[in-house]
Amino acid sequence: MITNKIKRIPRIRFHDLRHTHATLLLKAGIHHKIVQERLGHSSINVTLDTYSHVLPNLQEAVLNTIGDSILGSQIED
Repeated sequence: MITNKIKRIPRIRFHDLRHTHATLLLKAGIHHKIVQERLGHSSINVTLDTYSHVLPNLQEAVLNTIGDSILGSQIED
């Protein structure tokens, strides 16, 4: 019966979908300024403070990019 199937669907709040959307965008490499605009945050700081856990390797990525620019190749560990 359909009512039994509906009871098994997990309850997901709109805010959960919003957070998932932002997290997926950041993990996909979308610039955090774009994510801030999509979420309607008044400041980039709100976005960065809220989602900084999504990008724990941000410093490493920056160093690799700078290394690529200077050396012309990927920095090896």
